[in-house]
Amino acid sequence: QLQLVESGGGSVQPGGSLRLSCAASEYIGNSYCMAYFRQAPGREREWVAHGSTFNGSTDYAYTTSVKGRFTASQDTAKRTLYLQMDSLNPEDSAMYYCAAVSGGCSPFAVHYSYWGQGRQVTVSA
Repeated sequence: QLQLVESGGGSVQPGGSLRLSCAASEYIGNSYCMAYFRQAPGREREWVAHGSTFNGSTDYAYTTSVKGRFTASQDTAKRTLYLQMDSLNPEDSAMYYCAAVSGGCSPFAVHYSYWGQGRQVTVSA
């Protein structure tokens, strides 16, 4: 059973930076998607960004609120998706979850077959 192992996150002041990593334990396929979602208390799980990989090439997409501040990068050899988060603000505070699926991407959580354990990101003064 494929597992997603997450690392990174933590606490930072507004304007600071954090990085998340998500490593897949085994081969997902020639075409796959790895994504990050986040969920704040009392709110629904929200798609943040994804990397869509096909034949070793990855395309990225971001939700509007993080464009220009968050950068996803995929190391296909390591089956790892990174999320560099810059210019963080308190609204970014949430539990961040990595997700993966063989095939294409979707902004809907139900689309994904595999999930990481989650990493807490807290942005406060």
